[in-house]
Amino acid sequence: MKLEPIKYEDLNAKAKETYNFHKIAAILADYGYNSIWLSNDWNGADFIAVHIDGVSDIKIQLKGGVSFAQKYRGKNLYIGFIEQGDLYLYPHDDVLEQVEPVISDKKWIEKGTYFQTKITSRFIDVLAPYKIRKIT
Repeated sequence: MKLEPIKYEDLNAKAKETYNFHKIAAILADYGYNSIWLSNDWNGADFIAVHIDGVSDIKIQLKGGVSFAQKYRGKNLYIGFIEQGDLYLYPHDDVLEQVEPVISDKKWIEKGTYFQTKITSRFIDVLAPYKIRKIT
């Protein structure tokens, strides 16, 4: 069997979502979490990560970058995405509380959504505590 690496940019949207789930699940496994994909968004979560301690679990919405949405408020969700090989996993409501005055643009006000594909200087300090490095 000969394995060939894939090009992420060649994947379709669903394949990218699956790929990102497995990358994040692999990182969380190093920290004692078993990740379980949900076939439909359950209370906004794409998957749940359950810790081996049997007590801790995290409901995670998978994204391609920094993201906030009004529909995620009050659901105890974490937003997870990978940038440059590092996992960012942040509590949606806590971080939104810090940045909402900054992101309140026309789209946020009209549609209740905010998204950036790359972490900008606006968010680098806010998200730093939520950066989880891959253990090698």
